[in-house]
Parts: sequence; C-alpha cells; structure tokens
Amino acid sequence: MTRTVKEAAAVLAITIGLSGCRYGAHDSRESAAQRRIVIGVSLMNLSSEFIVMLDHGLQTKAKREGVQLLINDAERSADKQVHQVESFVAQGVDAIILNPCEFEASSPAMNAAAAAAIPVINVNSETRSAPTAFVGSRDEESARIAIEFIANKLAGQGNLLMINGFMGQAAQLKRDRGAREALAKYPGLRLLADQTAEWDRAKAMTLMENWIQSYGSKVRAVFAQNDEMAMGALLALEQAGLKSRVIVVGIDSISDALQAVRDGRLDATVFQDAQSQADIALNTALRIIRKQPFDKETYIPFQLVTKENVARFLR
Repeated sequence: MTRTVKEAAAVLAITIGLSGCRYGAHDSRESAAQRRIVIGVSLMNLSSEFIVMLDHGLQTKAKREGVQLLINDAERSADKQVHQVESFVAQGVDAIILNPCEFEASSPAMNAAAAAAIPVINVNSETRSAPTAFVGSRDEESARIAIEFIANKLAGQGNLLMINGFMGQAAQLKRDRGAREALAKYPGLRLLADQTAEWDRAKAMTLMENWIQSYGSKVRAVFAQNDEMAMGALLALEQAGLKSRVIVVGIDSISDALQAVRDGRLDATVFQDAQSQADIALNTALRIIRKQPFDKETYIPFQLVTKENVARFLR
C-alpha cells in the first residue's frame, strides 16, 4: 500500500542493539538484537548536492538507530553500481538502499540482490526491476509544478527551453513526461529546444550559452530538471545581460538555489525532501529486516518555493 508523509511520520523508531558487529555469514543463533545491523548503500553521484543531502540524512538516521552503513558512490555509472551491489551481496548485508543511476541499466543490481534474498529499498529514483520497497517523490509532479509556475508568470504565452538530466535516469524520464503533459495545456507556450546537461551545473552553463547564441531574446523561460542545471543556466543568462526578461525554475531546493530565490535571482525551485526520503528509506529497511509490516511505496509531495515562502526552507 502507498503511504503519505503524514502516515510515514507515524512509523515508530526502532532501537537496534549495539553489541557484536558481524556481517557476511551471520550465525543463525544471533538475533537482530545481539548484533549490529549492516545496510549497504549505493548512491547515484555524490558530486550532486541533492545526493549529498540524501547521504547526510541516511548517516544521521543510521547513527541515531545504531545501524552500520556501507556507503558507496556509483559516480553516475550503472555498471559500477551493479558491482557495488554484488559486493554487498557477497558481504551478506542485511539490506540494501539503492539510489539508482539508471532505470534500465541499474536493474541487474536488483536482480543480484533478489537472488540472494536480500531486500532492496529504492530511494529517490527507480529501476525497471521492482525493489522490495520504494521511497521517493513523484517526479512528474515536480515538473508540472514548475511548468504551471512558468505558465502563470507568462500568462500562458512565450518560448521555453528545457534542460534535461542524465538521459535514461528515472527522474529525467518522468520530469520530461510531466513537463510535456503540463505544456500540452498551454498551446501558447512553445518549447524551442530541450537537451541534456546531465544534472551538471557547468554543462548547463555551456548549453545555455550556446542557446543564447541560437535564440537570443526569443527565450522567455528556462525549466531545468534540477537546481544544479538551473544555476548554470542562471549564470549564463546573467553574464549575457538577459536574466531580467527570462524566468528560470529548477528542482530540488539545494542551498545555492534557495539563496538565489531569496536574493531574487532565481525565480523558483521545487522542494524535494531529502531528509524525509532518507529517514523513511532507513525505517523501511529496518522494518523489513525485523519482519515487521512495511509500506511497499511511499511518496513525499514536492512543494513550490518562491521568494514569498523561501524563508521556511532555508537551512
């Protein structure tokens, strides 16, 4: 069943015994209370600020619960991520928290864990192969929120550019779909071009500089599928002296984006709750390990952040 954030917050904290740390082939005579639980974590890319926030949330929660995490950075490589999960399987971890690099190419990691009967909790992103549980947000929703904001600001009329994330990654696929569904409601909003910058600020800046050469003053809005890319586009527009007439919106509400919204430079960002995703993913893993009831899917709503409400989100 699917659980809302309010319901997820009701999950009781689980206290884990701190005695005896062993993983690999656990002695069947040891109960979960007699040894420290070990969870493998493979994160998509720790050069991304949002993933760093997710990592911090997982580590904070694990420390509070007395759980040992084995954290690996997949560095955007699905192949590396599959190898990391295979290593976790060989070590006999109690569960795996997976932040998938790609929808298709990260799926063999799920299959390797399933063959060893090790539960996998996908957090923030998805794979074609079904995990034991999923914790994240509906990425289509974030894109719809961003496009609706742009449409309202432009009264439904104007030329738009869209900067895609890493192609084939679940968030990119769903944010693209959500944006196009929202744009279909506004025939006066024209998508001039879309291209990937692979979630990267510097690549987005270069892409925006090229688009400025191609489209110049025709551009009225930029939707970037994450804040790193939104900040890159913003810098390019500012350097070209065009920002005053172009609306820029991103997703994730990383610290730079929130400060830029506060300062009136970035028009909006869409908040994605990394801390709640981390907390609920780890809680779900613990409930599965302890053979307690758990929710197969948990979706945490996105929230629009503008200058009017940004103070609530600044850390």
